[in-house]
Amino acid sequence: MIYTAGMDPRIAPLPPAEAATDRGDVTRQKLLAAAIDVFGRQGYDGTSTRRLAQAAGVNLQAIPYYFGGKEGLYIAAAEHLVVLISAHVAAKRERLRSRIAEADRSGGLGVAEARALLAELADTVAGLFISRESEAWARFIIREQMAPTEAFRRIQRGVMQPMMEVAGRLVATLLGEAPDSEHVRLRTLALFGSILLFRTGRATVLARMEWAEIGPREALAVRSLVRELVATLTPQEVVP
Repeated sequence: MIYTAGMDPRIAPLPPAEAATDRGDVTRQKLLAAAIDVFGRQGYDGTSTRRLAQAAGVNLQAIPYYFGGKEGLYIAAAEHLVVLISAHVAAKRERLRSRIAEADRSGGLGVAEARALLAELADTVAGLFISRESEAWARFIIREQMAPTEAFRRIQRGVMQPMMEVAGRLVATLLGEAPDSEHVRLRTLALFGSILLFRTGRATVLARMEWAEIGPREALAVRSLVRELVATLTPQEVVP
């Protein structure tokens, strides 16, 4: 090992290849974080690569080098969103999926357990989407909801579809209907749409509720409401 003058010989320097890789990872992460925020605020067409580089605090050439260009960065930002959201919900979602599969092998979930599991899942989603962390994510996703691109398809496949599949199985149990029925899918969408309102319609919520913010007290009220919404999922009465 060769040491430079003044270097503490007890501390080995980072190998050049590792140092370059670490710097590259940091640059990529900066660009992905900036892309989610800037694309969400200004849209794809309204965003320049120069603006993205400035927001990330990196050299303009880093975008084509790491992502091939603006479009590549946009798709990568969508995939990064999937990773960020999954970090909050995937473990619980997959635990519930495993429990449903286990119950299927032994006669199916009971209504009480299905309601408890759905409330747990809905509470997790509510906690995420009333947090400040999800603000930039929501702007990006809302733009894709309005004018879907390949980025939407990545988010749909990575986050929304698996979440709706698990939630739909639980809703179906509560309604006593087939999981793939139109009514079950609509009720599942309505439930989670009600939760997402507290992020996508945050300004309206604050104005109507006369809240300055969604702090701990307000968050508790929202999460209590989510459990009420789950409790309303019961089989339809058949009218003779």
